[in-house]
Amino acid sequence: MTTIGPMVVSTFIFATRQFDDAFHRLDEAIATAARSIDGYLGEETWEDSGKGLVSNVYYWRSLGALQALMQHPTHLKAKAAQAQWLNGYQVVVSQVLHTYGDDGLAGVLPTAGLFMQHVQAR
Repeated sequence: MTTIGPMVVSTFIFATRQFDDAFHRLDEAIATAARSIDGYLGEETWEDSGKGLVSNVYYWRSLGALQALMQHPTHLKAKAAQAQWLNGYQVVVSQVLHTYGDDGLAGVLPTAGLFMQHVQAR
């Protein structure tokens, strides 16, 4: 099946340090805030344990929805304190024009099944 955007993706990639309870509470508070924003589509997390990297990927209907998270007080608090828990980070913001696939990942990936159109014959 084919899915179409546009959709905005923010990918927060960071090198880990030692996480404590405060980090986990703040991380969950940010995820909760994101889920409450109109335009939030889903999220997923990927780890590269060999390199000590984590990638949090958030999917949005618009850049405005992402900006709402960026201005949220919990996010601003975490940004100010990030050096306590991270050994560096990078944020990648991109616009998705199309995604492709079948329905095999529906219910597994947050964006599988969004904007479904039809199966294309090849």
